[in-house]
Amino acid sequence: MKFKLLFSLLFTFLAFVNVNAEQSDSDISFYTGTFDVIDKEGDDQTSLFGIEHKNPNLFRDTILGKLKPVTGAFVTGNSSVYLYTGIEGQYGIGPIKILPSFAPGYYEKGDGKDLGSVLEFKSEIKVGLDIFENSKLSYSYSHISNNEWGDTNPGTDNQQITFSKNF
Repeated sequence: MKFKLLFSLLFTFLAFVNVNAEQSDSDISFYTGTFDVIDKEGDDQTSLFGIEHKNPNLFRDTILGKLKPVTGAFVTGNSSVYLYTGIEGQYGIGPIKILPSFAPGYYEKGDGKDLGSVLEFKSEIKVGLDIFENSKLSYSYSHISNNEWGDTNPGTDNQQITFSKNF
C-alpha cells in the first residue's frame, strides 16, 4: 500500500515537473541508501529509495550563501514513508558542491522504526561532484528526529548515494 502511494505521488510529481519544464529548469534527484545506519539493536536498519526536486530558478543569494527550496520523499524497505520540504544551501569548490539542508516533514512508520511523531525534522549534509554537464553524483548523511516534540525521540541516521540531473 505504501509503495502504491509513493509511486502515485512520484507519477503526479513527474507529471507536474514535465508540465512546467517549458517555464523553468528542474533538478531531479534519485537516491538510495541505508535507513538507520547506526542502529544499535540491528532490527530497524533497512534500505531506502527516494526522489527529490529542486528548482534552480528559485536560487537566492543571501548573507548565508546560495539557498533554494527542496522537496522530496523516500520509502524504506520496511514501508516507512517520509515526505519533506525545506531549504538547501549550495557552496562550491570547483566541481565539488557542499549542500547542507534542513527540511521538516511527515513521517509514517509503516512496518519500520517508530520515530515518536508524524512531524519529523531532517538535517542533511551532501557532498556532490559534477560528473557530466547538468549531472551530479553525491553522497549524503542525514539525521531525522522530532526534537523531543513526540512521545519518544529515538531519531535515525541515514546515508545515501544520489544522482541528480537538470532537465
